[in-house]
Amino acid sequence: MFEQDHHDDDATRHKGSLVARQIRRFLGWLRGSFLTGLVIIAPIGVTVWLFWTLIGWVDSFVLPFVPNHYHPDVVINRWLGYDDPAEMIPINIRGVGVVFFLIFTLVIGWIGKGVIGRSLLGWGERQVERMPVVRSVYNGLKQIAETVLAQTETSFDQACLVEYPRKGIWAVAFISTTTKGEIDRRIPREEPLISVFLPTTPNPTSGFLLFVPREDVIILDMGVEDAAKLVISAGLVYPDENKKLRNGKSKPVTIQNPPASAG
Repeated sequence: MFEQDHHDDDATRHKGSLVARQIRRFLGWLRGSFLTGLVIIAPIGVTVWLFWTLIGWVDSFVLPFVPNHYHPDVVINRWLGYDDPAEMIPINIRGVGVVFFLIFTLVIGWIGKGVIGRSLLGWGERQVERMPVVRSVYNGLKQIAETVLAQTETSFDQACLVEYPRKGIWAVAFISTTTKGEIDRRIPREEPLISVFLPTTPNPTSGFLLFVPREDVIILDMGVEDAAKLVISAGLVYPDENKKLRNGKSKPVTIQNPPASAG
């Protein structure tokens, strides 16, 4: 009788441990599936949310300048036969403001290329020059826009390494251009300088503008997008060098590292 009870207890414990293992295995499967789904959904969700928010912001800024008669909800309701505002069906179509903005920008660019457009632009800039505060803001924004959008020299198309904030500590940066103007004249040195932008983590839109001797800059083979991912992820996401080798593509280098001196 005692042996029978002992065997029953062993069978019960064995069955309990088996159930516990199955529960732990199931919980592990749930955890793994949830994390995998989160890795898949998070980038897609954040990307969609950012674009959806950006489009909504552009719509909210542009549509108030568009006459109400041309709003998409008014046009659609008019097609449906609802002319009375009280009977109109509320319709929210995102992206219409973006379309109006693109069309408006194309028209302004087309006019600005003509003689009349250039004359009007010159007259407007002369009026702005008479306004002290507005003049400073306009000239600064205009210079940035012309530098980023209209210059032929390559900018921010190369990633590099610079020693910052002290010797022996390296940081990822982006090459802007060769240093020019008063900055180039005032800095006492013999070797040429390079203007680099050193972004901060995890927000790469803020950072520091550094003027570094060319010989102290190490050009990286990785692209700007890979370097930006490295900065945003705080060093968690590194570029796949094997993929680059398989594709057989190499980014052209416009600023070469100086040859190492002998000895």
